Amino acid sequence: MTGPLKQKLLEQARAEGFAKAGVTTPDAVPTLAGRLADFVTAGWHGDMGWMAERMHWRGNPAALWPEARSVIMLAEPYTPAHDPMAVLRQPDKGAISVYAQNRDYHDIVKKRLKRLGRWLIEAAGPDTEIKVFVDTAPVMEKPLAQAAGLGWQGKHTNLLARDLGNWFFLGAIFTTLELPPDAPGQDHCGSCTACLDACPTQAFPAPHQLDARRCISYLTIEHKGPVAEELRPALGNRIYGCDDCLAACPWNKYASPARESRYLARDDLAAPSLAELAALDDAAFRAKFAGSPIKRIGRARFLRNVAYAIGNSGKPELIAALKPLLDDPDETLADAARWAYARLRPSRPET
Repeated sequence: MTGPLKQKLLEQARAEGFAKAGVTTPDAVPTLAGRLADFVTAGWHGDMGWMAERMHWRGNPAALWPEARSVIMLAEPYTPAHDPMAVLRQPDKGAISVYAQNRDYHDIVKKRLKRLGRWLIEAAGPDTEIKVFVDTAPVMEKPLAQAAGLGWQGKHTNLLARDLGNWFFLGAIFTTLELPPDAPGQDHCGSCTACLDACPTQAFPAPHQLDARRCISYLTIEHKGPVAEELRPALGNRIYGCDDCLAACPWNKYASPARESRYLARDDLAAPSLAELAALDDAAFRAKFAGSPIKRIGRARFLRNVAYAIGNSGKPELIAALKPLLDDPDETLADAARWAYARLRPSRPET
């Protein structure tokens, strides 16, 4: 019975807008706990203490919900319609990661998952139970997605697929229903190191290993304090996240286009003016980023990133935008503004 039901489930997933779906079991990645323990022991998780605190669940999906018998993994593309690297050549503009240039994907994907989950309960019977997850619970989506046959974890640790590239979100539905599992995805990276070579901060100690403490996405989003001075120049004008390793992947030539218009870049976020962003007060920040994942980090951390970008711009005309931030009540932001000011201030001529 579950075989035909699974086929209908996959068809329904596509009808909901997911580009790809697969099934695995909660215990399909027996090496997960060891890999995660090595990551945390090395200190590569940085300030993300929740990784260590929830390691029991993250390293063992079966422990998260012991009643679960199957995990349905789903992929939803957010492939950009523009060149995401073009903004890096505009030093007076800010580079925002593609996934954050419009609506928060958590809300969009979760609603789709819930609709699909309700369909599954109706199709399988009221005794079926489900739980849905989108990147906010202790679920290791990428290894589970590889186990479900959606693709494989590339050398940049992100999931990619020959028919999707690597611009896609992942969602998970845990269920008490037993469904036939799919064959796991196979690695097709070969000898390519494009993603590793593209990293501005050399955050990959080795293929398939990421030191988050050097990753620009971590530094601009998760890291709360000042960024180490030796890393600040490498941030360039990246003010929220980084797409360099994703954009470098050759498999993106087969990337599936985004079907959801709310993932396409807002005009004001594809290449926003650093000077205009630096002028945002708290109310203006919250209004501008309502419904955006950027709102989560707050004005002070976001403008800290903006200040670093201004300092890296090489444009003294942006000093005026920094001056109001030099004495900001948030010391981390004020420190970033002072650092940027010192980099842009014209040196005095020798007498």
